[in-house]
Amino acid sequence: MEKIPGTSKDLLAVNIDNLKQLFPEAFTEDKIDFEALKEVLGEYVETDRERYAFTWAGKQQARREAQKVSIGTLRPCKEESVNFDTTENLYIEGDNLEVLKLLQKSYHNKIKMIYIDPPYNTGKDFVYKDNYHDNLQNYKALTGQVDSEGNRLSTNSESSGRFHSNWLNMMYPRLKLARNLLKDDGVIFISIDDNEVHNLRKICDEIFGEENLVGNVIWERAFAPKNDAKYISNSHDYISIYTKKIDSFKIGKLERTQEANNRYTNLDNDPRGIWASDNLTVKTYSEAYDYEITTPSGKVVKPTNGRCWFTNIDKMQELIDDNRIWFGKDGNNMPRLKRFLVDVQSGMVPISIWYNKDVGHNQQGRQEVKRLFDDKGVFDGPKPVCLLLRILQIANLSQNDIILDFFSGSSTTAHAVLELNKEDKGNRKFIMVQLPEPTDDKSEAFKAGYKTIAEIGKERIRRVIKTISNDKNEQMKIEETNPDISTNRSELDLGFKVLKLDSSNIKAWDTQPEELEENLLDIIDNIKEDRTEEDILYEILLKYGFDLTLPIEQITIAGNNIYNVDSGALICSLSDNISLETVEGIGQLKVKLNPENCRVVFRDNGFRSDVVKTNAMHVLTGYGIEEVRSI
Repeated sequence: MEKIPGTSKDLLAVNIDNLKQLFPEAFTEDKIDFEALKEVLGEYVETDRERYAFTWAGKQQARREAQKVSIGTLRPCKEESVNFDTTENLYIEGDNLEVLKLLQKSYHNKIKMIYIDPPYNTGKDFVYKDNYHDNLQNYKALTGQVDSEGNRLSTNSESSGRFHSNWLNMMYPRLKLARNLLKDDGVIFISIDDNEVHNLRKICDEIFGEENLVGNVIWERAFAPKNDAKYISNSHDYISIYTKKIDSFKIGKLERTQEANNRYTNLDNDPRGIWASDNLTVKTYSEAYDYEITTPSGKVVKPTNGRCWFTNIDKMQELIDDNRIWFGKDGNNMPRLKRFLVDVQSGMVPISIWYNKDVGHNQQGRQEVKRLFDDKGVFDGPKPVCLLLRILQIANLSQNDIILDFFSGSSTTAHAVLELNKEDKGNRKFIMVQLPEPTDDKSEAFKAGYKTIAEIGKERIRRVIKTISNDKNEQMKIEETNPDISTNRSELDLGFKVLKLDSSNIKAWDTQPEELEENLLDIIDNIKEDRTEEDILYEILLKYGFDLTLPIEQITIAGNNIYNVDSGALICSLSDNISLETVEGIGQLKVKLNPENCRVVFRDNGFRSDVVKTNAMHVLTGYGIEEVRSI
């Protein structure tokens, strides 16, 4: 019986396999022949020593880190969740580097939109300092945030000789892993300020490809100048936007504003409605498009020097005959094209400057959190919900897309997703990831009982859910008393499932000779003592690559707990007393459910005897189950 691999997806092995599929002639005995690869790539190989490159101290190590596997797991935490068994939303507490590795199998190529608001590297903020030797152990140390002498472990002082390098080493592997999760038409939005926007753009050009830059937005985050600024009062942040494949991405349009519609008039009472005039000339010169036009008043006009008309003379005459060319009230002006409002696309293309009158400012974000938390300022610098709603809109989401935020902070992204679903009855899902970074013991958050940033984020989602539930109940009461205004309602997903990063549920093999006898006895039961069957089940879901929100049914067969995942796609028995009756029952369950593919997983030492374990394979094969593994 084959065992389930104990690690996350091996991205290095995947990359090598992809390379082998493309260039099999560059491999010799499963090793890459770089000389042969150079020949295959021909003129695309850069051999000049002096070439454009962006590098920093630690870049190679950061790149390798993105390819390492994780041996961690995510443990379910029902008591901190809302509607755990039915929700499709996730809140994951843990170091986002390890979490992103663990999500590679389950969510590869499945995320439509990512938004992150990472540390801006101001010299005072929190910057994850990864220990590339043992990130899980490092994560446990960082959650304390102080060393034995009480010094903060994770601020990135400007006096550091590797100030920018530390930040780049933190961001690079996370963005590299995030790209793998995006769908081909997926898009990532990254908030940043002047401290690192130049470096962010460079690493994103490398990771996503500079051709996949959608744009760099300026957000007016402040509504008033700071008079104590040393030089210039900085009133803006940036949002860098990249897509995975620019040809696949279609940007979402914004609603037309009254201000934009006011530009349209109907000076000639055209029955097709209001219109606005537009230039008919272009800079790209073509002699065939450079000709004379006679206006209704008899005046002869030509394009200005170096320009030409946008179309040929025959098409131009068709437009004139169709009254789509405007020559001015007296018929004496340079011709202009009439663009009718009814012909204009339903939405507007976003512009690169977002004013706070349209998408909010930083104080608005702070006030939104205060209102939710009984007028307590428990979080500094949250983004306003309307800014995230704008981002969700131009991401061009469908009703069932998944949104990821792996620097989730106070969970503004989750708040916005819930609000958008409430507004249009969508079923978009969110995945929030946040390190349980301790709050300052002098802060309002700490005094209010929130010991970590993760606690604030989870509580905010709970309060938003409560508010939406109350609004929903009020609407139902109104509809019950006024049936004429009743609307078609779909059930909103008002919940989230909490998972927490931890070491694997499986005991590691320790080969220390002085403890060999104790280790041999200990490994007989290979599951850690403090772990539950559900802990093990979620590790199986991760290692197999199942969606972590699939429906799970718990049933009993011959006295043993059985977990039925996604109507028979995965059946697990993690009991320690598995009999042939249990195995037969699993086979019969598979026949009843009739899934397209069925996998069965047992606990490795959970069988009553070796005979039962051996016969289990034969029994399940008889029911058409070919993939049987143990953990």
